[in-house]
Amino acid sequence: MNAGRLRKAPEHFIDRDGVAQVFAQARQGRRDFLRGAFAAAAAGAAALPAARAQSPAPNDGDPNILNLPEHSKGLGQAVITDGYGKPSKYEANVQRRRSPGLTQTTQASVSFAPLQSLFGIVTPSGLHFERHHQGWWDIDPSKHRFMVNGMVKNPKVFTMDELMRLPSVSRFHFIECGANTGMEWGNVAVPTCQYTHGMLSCSEFTGVPLITLLELAGADLKNGKFVLAEGGDGSSMTRTIPMSLIRSGEVLVAYGQNGEMLRPEQGYPLRLVVPGVQGVSWVKYLRRVELGDQPYGTKDETVHYVDLMPDGQHRQYTSIQECKSVVTTPSGGQQLLDKGFYNVTGLAWSGRGKVKKVDVSVDGGRNWRPARLEGPVLSKCLTRFNIDWVWDGKPAIIQSRATDETGYVQPTYRQLRAVRGTRSIYHNNAIQSWLVEESGEVKNVQLS
Repeated sequence: MNAGRLRKAPEHFIDRDGVAQVFAQARQGRRDFLRGAFAAAAAGAAALPAARAQSPAPNDGDPNILNLPEHSKGLGQAVITDGYGKPSKYEANVQRRRSPGLTQTTQASVSFAPLQSLFGIVTPSGLHFERHHQGWWDIDPSKHRFMVNGMVKNPKVFTMDELMRLPSVSRFHFIECGANTGMEWGNVAVPTCQYTHGMLSCSEFTGVPLITLLELAGADLKNGKFVLAEGGDGSSMTRTIPMSLIRSGEVLVAYGQNGEMLRPEQGYPLRLVVPGVQGVSWVKYLRRVELGDQPYGTKDETVHYVDLMPDGQHRQYTSIQECKSVVTTPSGGQQLLDKGFYNVTGLAWSGRGKVKKVDVSVDGGRNWRPARLEGPVLSKCLTRFNIDWVWDGKPAIIQSRATDETGYVQPTYRQLRAVRGTRSIYHNNAIQSWLVEESGEVKNVQLS
């Protein structure tokens, strides 16, 4: 059986005009976004060379084996040419990407993680997606302070040194922006996995459980029902966190990520980690938590990050990220170069616990097969899945459907829209479909 080969998705083939057209068509209620807005971009991507490897003629042998390469004949570069390690120059295209025109300013914007180019479940810190409301800062940790006040006997202010002297824990968790996949509510809007699902990352976070800090301050754990978390950047990001999450010990005041200090764009020197909850609640540049007895109703939870329902009402405090999955290979913008065997792989996650199983379909949901789950399978963490597939060269529609340990099954777009309509922004966890054409090109599609 032949092993198929894959061409990676091209980069930077979304332009500002295309994004503007998508939003204009969305406001008009049109459902042919991709055909109009990205026709020129898709044509340009299709025109890229397939970069097929030339197979040696029979009995000629492979010159890459027969001829000794330069790296086998000479000295390499010196140790520590750069103080901080960098990826190979051949992986330079694997980057976070902004979507031009998505936001009015670059400071209040987002970058998308290249999910289609990653392995396992951990997102390298330098590829972790970003969402900022007023740009990022590189804060002097010696001057940063963290306050605990409200319904506590002894309000406290911690320095970074004092926090880092306390017993710490390290846990792997995913973080997903509530608006991830948000542009796809009405119909197909963006072509690649990076842009459909790339406001998602997973890291090992290190810090002190918030419940520990509340107890040190003598918190009224009987009457205190909610915590207000406040960030130190100019947007004054504030979010209400229920004590039911905090009492579990899962919520962390974190300073570490993937074995090192947080990156500045990830909230250095201190951020909140709220496993399973949309990323806006993971307040960055964390400077204060206040214990209270009712939700605080701040601007970022009463006006923003609310769900628009079909009847025109807004639903508030829907923070849990429901079970979701996406096939990352093959995915939009890639191209299958040969018939034969492929390893279909992707990611699944749930804000309510562990992923129990993932099923994969290659015929648009008519038939499903159980995928292999790679270990470790952790709670509120990305889970990698794989399944074997032999492509016969005919059109195929690839989908994944995740089920979590509560029994919740990831919905189709039809099921989700029956409850939520088509004009929402947040919490889109519908099944993603990728169309593999006879040419091998993979495109983003939606099934009605």
